[in-house]
Amino acid sequence: MLKKTFTALTLSLCLSLAAKAATGLQASADTTYNVSVNLAKVQNDKVQVTVQAPAIKQSEIIYNMPKIVPGTYSVSDFGKFVTDFKAYDKQGKALTVAQLDTNRWKISGAEKLARVSYWVDDTFDAAKREDVVFEPGGTNIEDGKNFLINTFGFIGYFEGMKQLPYELRITKPEGFYGSTPLKAIATTDTLDTYRLPNYVDLADSPLMYNRPDTTILNLGKTEVLVSVYSPSGNVTSKPIAENVKSILEAQRSYLGGTLPVEKYAFLIYVPERVGKSGSFGALEHSYSSVYFLPEMPEEQFSSTIRDVAAHEFFHIVTPLSIHSEEIGNFNFIQPKMSKHLWLYEGVTEYFASHVQMYEGLYDLDTFLGKLRDYIHTSKSYYNDTLPFTDMSAQVLDKYEKEYGNVYQKGALIGLVLDVKLRELSDGKYGLRNLMLDLSKTYGKHNSFKDEELFDKITELTYPEIREFFTKYVEGSEPLPLEETFRKVGIIYEPTGTQEVISYGGFTPGFDEESGKIKVADTADMDAFGRKLGFQTGDLLLSFNGTELSPANIRQVIGEELQSMEPGDKITFVVGRPTEGGKVKEKKLKGRATAVKRELQHVLKPDTTATPEQLKLRNAWLGQEQS
Repeated sequence: MLKKTFTALTLSLCLSLAAKAATGLQASADTTYNVSVNLAKVQNDKVQVTVQAPAIKQSEIIYNMPKIVPGTYSVSDFGKFVTDFKAYDKQGKALTVAQLDTNRWKISGAEKLARVSYWVDDTFDAAKREDVVFEPGGTNIEDGKNFLINTFGFIGYFEGMKQLPYELRITKPEGFYGSTPLKAIATTDTLDTYRLPNYVDLADSPLMYNRPDTTILNLGKTEVLVSVYSPSGNVTSKPIAENVKSILEAQRSYLGGTLPVEKYAFLIYVPERVGKSGSFGALEHSYSSVYFLPEMPEEQFSSTIRDVAAHEFFHIVTPLSIHSEEIGNFNFIQPKMSKHLWLYEGVTEYFASHVQMYEGLYDLDTFLGKLRDYIHTSKSYYNDTLPFTDMSAQVLDKYEKEYGNVYQKGALIGLVLDVKLRELSDGKYGLRNLMLDLSKTYGKHNSFKDEELFDKITELTYPEIREFFTKYVEGSEPLPLEETFRKVGIIYEPTGTQEVISYGGFTPGFDEESGKIKVADTADMDAFGRKLGFQTGDLLLSFNGTELSPANIRQVIGEELQSMEPGDKITFVVGRPTEGGKVKEKKLKGRATAVKRELQHVLKPDTTATPEQLKLRNAWLGQEQS
């Protein structure tokens, strides 16, 4: 899962898992869940779910709704959104039901059970702050407009019967289309039917229903569906698909020319305002990914979705083809976390940036800027000496606040390991090769044991790699960044100075009511900011005619502003709160001003790099030897 929480001028990343295509499954009614979800009859913003039960022999059975789902690394408690839960025998007589806790219902007389039914509310409209679910991992019910169906938010399973197949029937409103990586076994104007081999695959299979705005890409033998729901109609699927195609082609080349999936779906919900979680981002699944991204100018939207999609799509490697037993047989009620978030999320995030450098979509300065961001965020906001395996295993409770580091230090672990492998192999073997070898070793149907992974990687590579994991992943030693960058002719300075075009030097913050970046504090504002006239509480509305939002503020300030020359005209439009509680627009005009700023974690090419360093750098970055 990739989550972007916008505070200040930086983007904090936090990420998730789940979707499989399944066809041609045959099973008897006695051993199959038959689930009906009626989207055509919404009542009080709720949808009814009916589950025809497989044969049950015991006198009592428990029906579970997930407490947590793979890849989210946080408690969702989907049982909170279930009401009017009832159980019936074949004659339609009600059976006794007792709700054991938030997510479990015990049914007595279960040997007579024919079906259960209940109503599901959506998480997008959660009334209480503590009930809010990160939107890409949640559910949406908008009668006549849109239904975002993360299946784990609608459908559960009977205790001990998670491995039985499901037949899912979705009744849809007229004119609605279901976007999903699944292939329907039957479809009409009003009903779609799907079959899945078990609950894990069902939970891994999101669907989005609305009037269609879709574009299909064909990448070799892989069909990619891009489906968009934009209430305003300002964002459409075709330009997104055209933009995403370049990164998918790059990833296909990066992975050896073929992709390990036949069908993949991008399900993209573009709200007109920030959701209840206050975050934007995505949730990855094995054969799809779900996006909740804000409206923004087309250029910024294209850039944002390309970076996010690069991360999510790489999850087709891990955990689809490389995963531990904790993920392969996920416990939705009492999950045990794997120790290897450095692999699932860290390596995936590293690849999302590295592929764009390796395949020529980034220049070196852009790539080093991405690496600098990882270093800065990791060392500024997280515990750099906390063993990564310990954090991963206890991420749901003890180290919950350290989770975001999987996308920062986790990516850096991938970086250092990649360079180390290239060094040991004289440039011939890198992290990408290791992932392909691990995929062949395990594959989507075989899980590895958590405690054996490091030894297996060592067996596939070099003895020195075991020492690397012992020191820097299982151990508390900070990553050897300076040493690593020196090997590839890059200078790393923990602190330095840089001349930049000033944005004012105020402390930025996020205004939840308006969804805008605001001036949170002017105590350390520089002379340019004081001359321009920023005041505490100002909402940043636009810069030189470009509307500002949490999604594009970094690009505007970090790129557009920095491309200006000293003396160029600058105009900020701010929303300034008045004594009467209203917000009045005010233009702040000035001239671009260069200032020297202390900059942490400076990365720059070494102009005196040796031929050996350049050779290793070129192998690492996929560049021709000059």
